[in-house]
Order: sequence, then structure tokens, then C-alpha cells
Amino acid sequence: MQYPEAKEKFLQTWGTLGSSWGISRSMAQVHALLLISPDPLSTEEVMEELQISRGNANMNIRDLMDWGLVFKELKAGERKEFFRAEKDIWKVAKQIIKERRKREIEPLFSVLEDIKQVEGDKNNRKHQELIKAVTNIEGVVEKADFALEKAIKLDENALVGALFKLFK
Repeated sequence: MQYPEAKEKFLQTWGTLGSSWGISRSMAQVHALLLISPDPLSTEEVMEELQISRGNANMNIRDLMDWGLVFKELKAGERKEFFRAEKDIWKVAKQIIKERRKREIEPLFSVLEDIKQVEGDKNNRKHQELIKAVTNIEGVVEKADFALEKAIKLDENALVGALFKLFK
């Protein structure tokens, strides 16, 4: 496999993985391109490489910056903005976990707490089943949140060690 084919395969694969972390395919492909680029890229370079519009490139770069995965770099004598991705894949993984927690788990806790405050006849079986289901879901989400919090705090060696212990 030659470099152009390998690069395209990587961009496509990372794009597909992106939907697993809750981002669009195109946002993941922008991230992948910046991840494998040895030098920071301008918006125009991203547009050209991925054959996407300026709006799409700008929106995805800004979103990646919001996620803490991409950073702006200034080059002396250049008016353009340049962007680079975090290259440490462990930091990338931890940042994705942090963002998913913030965007998915924290709001879910709020919704579950609101639902548990339902008014009405607390002796009604339907009411009781709703509260029981929400409480069970909340317990699972709390355990998942605890595990994610621990994963965020672990360094690479501790995380690998913990994973090996799981599979023994």
C-alpha cells in the first residue's frame, strides 16, 4: 500500500470511528488529517485535502477546538491561522472521555433526577415502576461515570495495567 492509499484509508476509518464518539464523520476526518500532518495546517489546506467547503472546515475545526483536540498556532509573518491536533493518543482518548461525560452523562443525571421528582400517587404501580426503572438506570450511570472518572485520572501505564487485570 502506498502513502496516498494508506492516508485515505486512515482518514476514512477515523471518520467512521468518529460516529462512535458522538461526532460527525467529517469532524473526525478533519481531526484525522491534523493528527497525521507533520506541520500545522491552514483552513484552506484542510479544505483542499478533504474536498470540503470552507464553512464545513471552519465549523469542524472550531468544534475540535471546543473538544480540546485541536489547537490554533500562529506562524510568524502569516496572516492565516494554522491548526494542529494533539498527537498524544492517550491524551486524545482521555479528552474524548471527558467531553462525552460532560455532554452525555452529566445531562442524563439531571434528567433522571427531574423524572424522580414526578408528582402523583406514589402508591400507583405505574408510578412505582417508573421510579424503580429510573433509579436502576441512575445506578448503572453512576457506576459508568465512576469508571470514566477513574480512567481520566489514570496515566497510560496504570490504564494498561488496569485493563490487563480486567481480562485475567
